[in-house]
Amino acid sequence: MVCVNFQLKVLKRTLWLKKELLENLNMIQTKLGIIGGSGLYQFPQLQDAKWINVQSPWGEVSDDLLFGKIGDLEIVFLPRHGRKHRLSPSYINYRANIDALKQAGVTDIVSVSACGSLREDLPPGAFLLVDQFIDMTKSRNKSFFGDGIVAHVSFAEPISQRLVDQLSTVMTSKKIQYQATGTYVCIEGPQFSTKAESQLYRSWSCDVIGMTNLPEVQLAREAEIPYATLAMVTDYDCWHPDHDAVTVEQVSRIMAQNTSIAKEIIAEFAIHFPQHREACSSGADTALDGAIMSSLQSLEPEKLEKFTTIAGRLLNEQGGK
Repeated sequence: MVCVNFQLKVLKRTLWLKKELLENLNMIQTKLGIIGGSGLYQFPQLQDAKWINVQSPWGEVSDDLLFGKIGDLEIVFLPRHGRKHRLSPSYINYRANIDALKQAGVTDIVSVSACGSLREDLPPGAFLLVDQFIDMTKSRNKSFFGDGIVAHVSFAEPISQRLVDQLSTVMTSKKIQYQATGTYVCIEGPQFSTKAESQLYRSWSCDVIGMTNLPEVQLAREAEIPYATLAMVTDYDCWHPDHDAVTVEQVSRIMAQNTSIAKEIIAEFAIHFPQHREACSSGADTALDGAIMSSLQSLEPEKLEKFTTIAGRLLNEQGGK
């Protein structure tokens, strides 16, 4: 018994020292968020998986969140369109989705997104790791800020290169065809592009076209969550002279193939994802520092409550002064 008690004391002391060391090194305990796009509504690789309803003050979340693990890493999965694909891109409540993931403790997000290719050398079935975005959406709530509190976050480098590099390592090891950089133009939809629009986006040197990553990535930055996009190419949009106009049937067929591969990529990515990490070099973990123009404390209680998750770090710091 004495031996057991001594071992427990040693274990507790070790855990305490580990926690103190992580805090001193400004290390972040990670929880990985996966946002599944068209075709990715479940994540069977998760162990001990459980769907849990998370309420958001910003409105209705697309679906319950699926909590589980891969190895020792905690993961939270959200189907962007809902498990029955009930939400068109324009009807997704992106603010509620990001807020719910933040409430769940997510520290990093990987978005898996179907898209069309605007390049000859990026055929259907290929993957792209996005590093830039162009926003052509028209009718979406693009910020948590604006009503009573104003903030302007830096967004020149919208993705986390750390996450992109880790995804790239996995795909290289699996010999999966992909491009390591590229620009994603996000349109409002739900219609696919006209030929004139498709050619215009090609003239801008865009690489892929989709309907969902904006404002999602913008809101993730405001919520101080590093973000990366794993784009799955399903079609050539409508610019390609040797391919028919985009159809749902065509997209669905390629999407099914891509989704299976994407699940393998994410599962392997999660196995090697660190349980603790340093602050992201993109600045995403502290994006609100110097960005807020108004006083959080001056907000009415009902409005302030909406920011307890999104700006909770700053509220805690201000409240402690």
